[in-house]
Amino acid sequence: MVAVVVTIGLAFAGYVVTYLNGLRLSQRHERLAHVNRQIGDFYGPLFALTEANSRIFGAFMERNARPDGRSPFVRETPPTEEELTEWRLWVTTVFLPNIRAMRDLVIKHADLLTEPEMPPLLLHLCAHVSGYEITAARWTQGSYDQHLSVVSFPSEEIATDARKGFAQLKREQARLLGQRHDS
Repeated sequence: MVAVVVTIGLAFAGYVVTYLNGLRLSQRHERLAHVNRQIGDFYGPLFALTEANSRIFGAFMERNARPDGRSPFVRETPPTEEELTEWRLWVTTVFLPNIRAMRDLVIKHADLLTEPEMPPLLLHLCAHVSGYEITAARWTQGSYDQHLSVVSFPSEEIATDARKGFAQLKREQARLLGQRHDS
């Protein structure tokens, strides 16, 4: 009788251990899938777009800065018509598509944010894009009295946030895969 009870007890304990291990592995697999989506669908593209935007803005400034190295918009002397025409070209062909792509990531993939609530920084980005869209719409109507968004672009903050989120998730991904990931 004791042997039967011990056998049943060991079988039950084995079942519980197997069940708990399967549950743990399933949760780990689900967490890894979620982290992969966060990297692939949100933080990776956002990081790439912010880096590209920063570099292309640097290239714009290198080509179009005033002799003192400053932007035509940061000066007591207003931009020339030639500077404004060049700015409109860069905004409509490069900067606006990039920031729209950033905004679209925020809108389409808000479920992948690491934060529990929508960060004000990302809402500020969305407002900046909307502000530029109205400015660009005025340009298509031939009105060139405005050249900037009514909301400033939080470029450094967005880049820092995207870089930090991407790196954090890559570390988590490596941990879940059982890999060593040096930062």
